[in-house]
Amino acid sequence: MTSTTVRAGASAPAAGRRVTPTGRLILSADADRSDWLTARRSGLGSSDIAAILGISRYGNALSVWHDKTGGLPLEGDDSEPALWGRAFEETVAREWARRNRSVVRRVGLVQNIERPWQMCTLDRRVLECPLADGREKCAVEIKCRDKMKAGQFRRGVADDVLVQTLWQADVCGFDHVHAAVLIGGNDYRQYVIRLADHADLVADLRAAGERAWQQIVDRRPPTMPGDADPDVLLDLYDRLYPDRAGSVDLSRDIDTQDAVADYLDAHNDYTAAERRKKAAKARILAGLGDAEQGLVLDRVHVALDERSKQWTDLSRLAERWPDAYADCVEDRTYRQLSIPRSVREEHNA
Repeated sequence: MTSTTVRAGASAPAAGRRVTPTGRLILSADADRSDWLTARRSGLGSSDIAAILGISRYGNALSVWHDKTGGLPLEGDDSEPALWGRAFEETVAREWARRNRSVVRRVGLVQNIERPWQMCTLDRRVLECPLADGREKCAVEIKCRDKMKAGQFRRGVADDVLVQTLWQADVCGFDHVHAAVLIGGNDYRQYVIRLADHADLVADLRAAGERAWQQIVDRRPPTMPGDADPDVLLDLYDRLYPDRAGSVDLSRDIDTQDAVADYLDAHNDYTAAERRKKAAKARILAGLGDAEQGLVLDRVHVALDERSKQWTDLSRLAERWPDAYADCVEDRTYRQLSIPRSVREEHNA
């Protein structure tokens, strides 16, 4: 077995060529990013299936539907975590190859031959697998995660990584996929995900993907469950409608009217809870008197801990250092949900 890392200078496989047991290349790894963003809309990738199942940090079934049907802008993830994840990918791939005395190579966007809607972008294809005699076909998935996510990898890979690697194996016809994970920039871990250990889940993934793709083909948006992550949905609607204008008649839209009522109920509950919280705090302070701690059976039951935080006095900054103020402080517009007083009073009556 070859003793070292990434084989450089090897010619890239041509598009349309079979590059895995059941997968053909539709776009090489060195293709322009805009071309890759366009090509990935012709099927469901491994990150898409994680979103469809509701275990992704970046999307859900509805956002995937809007993306594939062209409703969202053709753009990639330019967040700081995504940027640094791409920057460290080559380093982590080389380290996996070094530790496993293996050879890996970038591939690109791969499409299943029998199910063209099922695709994936392999981080690295493994040319010499460290398992068995090295002839097993496989790949390695590279992940860089925040140190706060370390607990998700305590007993194996995180759920979203498990789903993504199983999807890649199913697309490509691999019996396993490796995962190399760098947590917090200095905690390296590696795993092997075998298809045979998750046969039922693989079948469920393929069935869920097929249903989702049919909805996309039929231009029939999925119905989101009531427990869908609201932060993901709010981000989706901001991206879908960045330039809102005009009015829409909600007279027959009972669901949206009910949502307005739910919003007002939640606001009232929040206001009441804040009032109860402040009233309780006042009673606690009365009980403490001039003490900073309250004990029950010689154990601390409540305490006033001293905290500090940075605070910027913008008025003083503008007065003393107007150039710095002009350079660092800017007005940003945003939209705030507004419900007229008459509607609020009618709801609360």
